[in-house]
Amino acid sequence: MSDFVIVKAKIKDVVGNYNVSSDFAEELDKHVKGLIKKAAERADSNNRKTVMAKDL
Repeated sequence: MSDFVIVKAKIKDVVGNYNVSSDFAEELDKHVKGLIKKAAERADSNNRKTVMAKDL
């Protein structure tokens, strides 16, 4: 398994009294990594090396 981008403890802070399953954290991490990759591709297509909020 690769390193997580998200932190499970921080998810718990957001959801409060709900439990967070490990498969939720893993799936969320996959989605976040996908968003980051797409944002980087958009920055690259705009000839930038800086990923910005607008790339999301």
